Amino acid sequence: MKLLSYILSPIFILVFFLILVIFQPLQWLAATIFGANAHAKVVDALNFFLVKSMLIIGVPIRLINSHKLPEKSTLVFVSNHQSTFDIPPLGWFFRKYHPKFVAKIELGKGIPSVSYNLKKGGSALINRTDPKQAISTLMEFAKRIKQNKWGGVIFPEGTRSRDGKPKEFASNGLKVLTKFNKEGYVVPLTINNSWKVFKYGKFPLGLGSPITITTHQPIKIDSMPFNELLEKTESVIKEHIK
Repeated sequence: MKLLSYILSPIFILVFFLILVIFQPLQWLAATIFGANAHAKVVDALNFFLVKSMLIIGVPIRLINSHKLPEKSTLVFVSNHQSTFDIPPLGWFFRKYHPKFVAKIELGKGIPSVSYNLKKGGSALINRTDPKQAISTLMEFAKRIKQNKWGGVIFPEGTRSRDGKPKEFASNGLKVLTKFNKEGYVVPLTINNSWKVFKYGKFPLGLGSPITITTHQPIKIDSMPFNELLEKTESVIKEHIK
């Protein structure tokens, strides 16, 4: 299997990178000429192709969702974080809710398509070494997703879990998002197996480990105190990590 990975990994990496490069000017054209809605459609297509490219390394991605998510309301998607490949599936599967991400500021430059979308698409780029900037940016982001009825996506672990074992959830980011969206809902998500793509390190890539994203029961933000909301969200996410 590892030998096969040495053959397929370069093919996948090339295809993945080409998708990012091709969609960079397409995003710019859509945003510049046709506006935000057209840009969002291009980003949806980008995420679709990135998700499908994972099949090159034998990694299908499946959404398990038995819950009807509220509409015309702000949704705050809260998830564990296992790898870079968590992002495109969340963007694709939840495209109906216009997901915007809380991401580290370093991702805002140098990555074709990704950096452009994070800067121009309404996401929040926070400086983890500057608490004042981070809180201010999160407050603006929280108000923005409320105004537009977007879905905000946050990974409270703060960084990827490289072995699948969840880290402790930090409270600050989620606290800010929920403070300004009390009429909205938290939607807990559990991601499984995306860490296995990097089980050998950065190269070669791990093959044949299907990624699943499980949606849990939405929680009305104003239905309980924040500490209880955080505990309930963290608990349901972690108890479904395999």
